[in-house]
Amino acid sequence: MTQPDEVAPPRAARLPRKPGTTGIRPRDAAALILVKRDGPEPAVLMGHRHHKHVFMPNTFVFPGGRVDMEDAQVPVAAALRAPVAERLERHATRRRARALALAAIREAFEETGLTIGRPLDAPVDRSALADTWRPFFDTGLAPALDLLDYVFRAITPPGDVRRFNARFFICDAAHAAGTLGGSGELVDLTWLPIGEALTTPNTPGITKRVLTEVQRLLAESDPWNLPSGHAVPRYHAVHGRERISYD
Repeated sequence: MTQPDEVAPPRAARLPRKPGTTGIRPRDAAALILVKRDGPEPAVLMGHRHHKHVFMPNTFVFPGGRVDMEDAQVPVAAALRAPVAERLERHATRRRARALALAAIREAFEETGLTIGRPLDAPVDRSALADTWRPFFDTGLAPALDLLDYVFRAITPPGDVRRFNARFFICDAAHAAGTLGGSGELVDLTWLPIGEALTTPNTPGITKRVLTEVQRLLAESDPWNLPSGHAVPRYHAVHGRERISYD
């Protein structure tokens, strides 16, 4: 089995700062990779970002977005599994790690209409929920963080119009409930075999790198039961050059 530290990083590329921009501190963000395994090749759920988006317009991506302050305060049906929490907490507080996972589930619900959750034993005080979370809880479910695993981190290079410190989570689509639809922020939502997604026009390079890691994990291990010591690839830029290192 190929170990993460044996994977050669991509060839370095210069990342010039865009004219008129300054260094921006990356904001926390999260994305959810839903995987179907009922065909000859695993498929992932992706959609197009509208061409009017400031950040990554007209690109084919996973559902995701930035973390909201309220995400850390949401009641859950199940907490993160210990190995997943350990990997996230290498570079985040416990509260921040929880918020990242919750943001991935919330953004996926908003952009696809699919919920990753279970019923709670007791009713939730709807008035205590943030507006962004009420539609999710209206489905009768609460987020189930134990269904996620954490597999990739990407930090937008300096000089971009937006910068994010994004964590990518994976979830078996068998756990997703609801009807595919969402807010319309992602259009042309579709399940793509990973091989096809890697060659689809407008798929960003970073998305392809995440897809390659997911493809490797699906072929070599159980990506929903990675051990605490599992290395997480981290895409970032050092002195204007792209790098893949490992958290």
